[in-house]
Amino acid sequence: MATVFVNNQPVDIGNEKLNCVQAAEKAGVLIPHYCYHPALSVVASCRMCLVEVGEKKADGTISMLPKVVPGCQTPVKDGTVIVTRSDKARDAQERTLESLLLNHPLDCPVCDKAGECSLQDYSFEFGKAESRMHDEKKTPPNKPDLGPNINLFTDRCIMCSRCVRFTREISGTSELYITNRGDHSEIAVFPGDPLDNKLSTNVVDLCPVGALASKDFLYKQRVWNLKTVDSVCPGCSTGCSIHIDGNKGVIHRLRPRTNPKAQGHFMCDEGRLGFHYANSAERLREPTIRGPHGWTTVGHREAVQSVQQGFNEHSLRSITGVWAVLSPFMTIEEAYLLANWIRDFGREARLVLGPVPIVGEDDHYPKDCRGEASPGVPKFTIRAEKCPNRKGVEAILQHFTGTVLGFDSFLTALAKGQVKAAILSGGYIPLGRGHWFPAESVPLLEKINMLVVQEIFASALSQKAHVVFPSATWAEKEGTYINHQGLAQEIHWNSGPPGESRTDGQVYLDLLGRTGLMRAHQLRREIAQVVPALNQLSTGYLGTQGVLPGEAPPVQSQKRKIPVH
Repeated sequence: MATVFVNNQPVDIGNEKLNCVQAAEKAGVLIPHYCYHPALSVVASCRMCLVEVGEKKADGTISMLPKVVPGCQTPVKDGTVIVTRSDKARDAQERTLESLLLNHPLDCPVCDKAGECSLQDYSFEFGKAESRMHDEKKTPPNKPDLGPNINLFTDRCIMCSRCVRFTREISGTSELYITNRGDHSEIAVFPGDPLDNKLSTNVVDLCPVGALASKDFLYKQRVWNLKTVDSVCPGCSTGCSIHIDGNKGVIHRLRPRTNPKAQGHFMCDEGRLGFHYANSAERLREPTIRGPHGWTTVGHREAVQSVQQGFNEHSLRSITGVWAVLSPFMTIEEAYLLANWIRDFGREARLVLGPVPIVGEDDHYPKDCRGEASPGVPKFTIRAEKCPNRKGVEAILQHFTGTVLGFDSFLTALAKGQVKAAILSGGYIPLGRGHWFPAESVPLLEKINMLVVQEIFASALSQKAHVVFPSATWAEKEGTYINHQGLAQEIHWNSGPPGESRTDGQVYLDLLGRTGLMRAHQLRREIAQVVPALNQLSTGYLGTQGVLPGEAPPVQSQKRKIPVH
């Protein structure tokens, strides 16, 4: 087992092949860096990570190299000695920062990166308090149309080349390159080839300064006003781990959260930019009941009582016509509670999986020049299955029914007039693919004696319902998603459901007559005891990276800040 000494602190690195930056991180020591990123190739161009390196010999003596070396490019082995804050290393870091700031515009008050900029942070911790620059700064023109989603503020760029390497090594599309030489170097795109690929906005996260900015977020919020929670992107079955940044009940951006079990370091633009429907003023906000004289807005309790009464009256006559459609956008907890309630009407009550949106084929990256996936192991995949929790809902259905009935079975029964009472859970992401319920089957809904619909927006489906509950989006509730490979991850709310609406899980709890609020971690423990296939939820906590089948779940939750609204 190899041992590395970081500022005289021994660190066991095992058999891992690490560089100085990674070894220091294991010791809890930050070696400042700009160009280095664990998912990209090493170029050692920024020189910010200069440290002293030596070797501890068997007799206990230490032999140091005469000059500082870039930590990102220097591998470590047993006995390696790293000194990060010696006078020599400190002087090198200060001079590097001074060089980077010579032509920087110092426009922090208007820069979107202010508050999460490593140039600010490193300048404070590793730089000098004043500059010796007296000449006029260079002011190259900005490039606001680098791509449809990206602005480039050229004068802020420190030429770390992370963005260039990303388009070559991860997306494989190679739109970006470095033009000119020396202090005239700039990031540019080839003529007629803008930065426009399905992963393009990741360069904003990669940029350590404010040079690359997202047009979607530009000048919207100061980052210190945002409340951040960890969650999971619902855009496809990859289940990318993300941060949700919001303020005062409004979601302002999504960012990828590094998770080697899920997607790695990045996320696609469709998932990143596809959240705006959650902020829409057109969302359903209050439960409504359709009566002889039209629609009536009611309170949550009255709507629940109306549903309970309608289903109970029908179940006394016939239990064969009770149906529930479980959306693949539901959390495991919601599916479990709804299945429990429907099963109260007898084993003849039917549970079916809602339609699973499949769009094209899995999209693998990096691409080659023909837009096809390059040979070898893909570094990122956008799944054709455009829902986050099919596997989780199927596990619930398998337990309660012994099989997984598809949506076609519900449509067939509907056409035959065999559906007498039904609850349809929605929550589908509206991304221009049409409504999830087929338009040709909407008129058949008139045959149902009691139809309950949960939707985010009003639709032809909700107009046929007897009771409509406003559905909460994934960013407004707690729960669990299971992705395509069986990874169970926690989702957390950043803002509450709008208006007088409740989360879907709370609706099901109230239908069951269970008191109190929905607590996801408590329900996970209950589900693991009832559904053996989901024993990975047994402790109620899944940690920050989630739990794969067969893995031991953590015993306690990671501490997180609860947003205040």
